[in-house]
Amino acid sequence: MNPIGKSEKLMFIDLLRTRRSIRKYQKKTVEKEKIDILIEAALRSFSSRNSQPLEFVAVTERDTLARLADAKTSGSAFLKDAPLAIVVCADTTKSDVWIEDASIAATLLHLTAADIGLGSCWIQIRLRQRDPHQSASAYVASILGIREGLEVEAIVAIGYPTEHKEPHTASSLKYETIRREHYGKP
Repeated sequence: MNPIGKSEKLMFIDLLRTRRSIRKYQKKTVEKEKIDILIEAALRSFSSRNSQPLEFVAVTERDTLARLADAKTSGSAFLKDAPLAIVVCADTTKSDVWIEDASIAATLLHLTAADIGLGSCWIQIRLRQRDPHQSASAYVASILGIREGLEVEAIVAIGYPTEHKEPHTASSLKYETIRREHYGKP
């Protein structure tokens, strides 16, 4: 039973409690219906002043996923085994807070994936290098043909998990970082 007594309906907080970053996926294709739900979630993402600076690229082709897995020196290799990636981009001329807007959309993708039985993991692209001569964002843009003026914030790897991770315990939460009414009052 959850803390406020609702036993029939799964609450959003339960999704937050159980969602973990997943880097190992089954060799199972994500169904079109689930991809469509993920795309709808991304498109419903809220943006500052409704500027809607975001654009997305859904990738399922194995060779493209393998090339994207090489986007940076570390932290992206697991993408080669994911059946789906959604690349989150933003038009930097449409909003001064495009980074926040893109981050919100990526978060909604993670939560939607968990809600429909999929695992996911964030791959940071913005401000990362592929090598000393090329940014991860430029590399991803070159592979996907992303138009000039769009910046790649992140790639969200998505698939059916082969690993299970226990939820973080309530005791592991950093309650000491919370203040009430004023910073000096815990």
